[in-house]
Amino acid sequence: MEIYLVGGAVRDRLLGLPPGDRDWVVVGSTPEAMLSAGFRAVGRDFPVFLHPDTGEEHALARTERKSARGHRGFVVDAAPTVTLEEDLGRRDFSINAIAERPDGSLVDPHGGQADIEARVLRHVGPAFSEDPLRVLRAARFMARFAALGFTVADETGALMRGMVAGGELADLVPERVWQELVRALRSPRPSAFLRTLRDCGALAVVLPEVDALYGVPQRAEYHPEVDTGVHVELVCDMAATLAPGDDAIGFAALVHDLGKALTPDDELPKHIQHEQRGVRPVRELGARLRVPAGHRDLAVVACREHLNVHRLAELRDSTVHDLLARCDGFRRPERIGQLATVCEADKRGRTGLQDQPYPQAAELVRLRDAAAAVTGADIAHLELEGPAFGEALRKARVAAIGRARALRRDAG
Repeated sequence: MEIYLVGGAVRDRLLGLPPGDRDWVVVGSTPEAMLSAGFRAVGRDFPVFLHPDTGEEHALARTERKSARGHRGFVVDAAPTVTLEEDLGRRDFSINAIAERPDGSLVDPHGGQADIEARVLRHVGPAFSEDPLRVLRAARFMARFAALGFTVADETGALMRGMVAGGELADLVPERVWQELVRALRSPRPSAFLRTLRDCGALAVVLPEVDALYGVPQRAEYHPEVDTGVHVELVCDMAATLAPGDDAIGFAALVHDLGKALTPDDELPKHIQHEQRGVRPVRELGARLRVPAGHRDLAVVACREHLNVHRLAELRDSTVHDLLARCDGFRRPERIGQLATVCEADKRGRTGLQDQPYPQAAELVRLRDAAAAVTGADIAHLELEGPAFGEALRKARVAAIGRARALRRDAG
């Protein structure tokens, strides 16, 4: 039995990145031998085991042979005769196909170290085209590594375009698309995920509502970047900066302007009522990808309300209250903070405006807190019930918003 450190742990060390989870490949062993050594079996599709002491994943070296369409259509061979080089040869990208021996020396049959130095994402071999999920993985790795200067190798981009043209991506299940999207939204540069998919034609397949935004013009005085698709890229990157690793905020940023793709041509470059038009495609995209309810609900709120938040200072006290209530902000205070961040990302996700202040974010949270400080106990002495009680509570909270605003004006 020979054990090697493989994959992301080796890659990230060579890139000088903080270490993450460590994965190991085991050559020359069998499931029975692993169990006898105290490992615990966890693999469903191929033999994976957890180390009895560290809990780290150890997978038997394996090869994969395409047997059907889709990312699960493979026959796996994990016999003890499978070599390390054969296992590395089935991996997606050269930077992920490097193994480290116990003495620290590397096994790198596909030039992964050279590609790390050149900052190139290159597929290992022709078997790459057998798994449509790898197109999304390429885009997701670009979301993570574009900030380090990585680009997709020309031959890899060509292969991805061929896979899309061949209809391979139609076999992807929604859950896997969502998993890759989430990981991209948690990355430093989600825009690279969108651009990589669009360059090979995959964005129109997996996120057609987002792809439809490219080429849609906006008013240059508000959006110097003009193109709505470019704006969404900037917003996603700004969201990743303001809320690193928060995929709920990232998803809301991604879909907040879907309604602009539905603007009639004779209204362009204005987008009247685009926030209302966008709710339906946000819901449809969420249903198709089986997006978690919390992500979907925040996305709908951000789509519907972002213009209201932008003009917060112009809203009446009662309108601010009703905005907070529509967002379920009194029961779910965290949603108002999330909404504020998405709106800030929208406002600052514009060419040349990335450093502009956005006081509406803090003010929205402050007004919510002022209103929420008024509870039913504060009006219990009125001895009201039903709708009358609800209206009295609303009036008291509206008054609290007014007082909070007056204090701010007096202090300013």
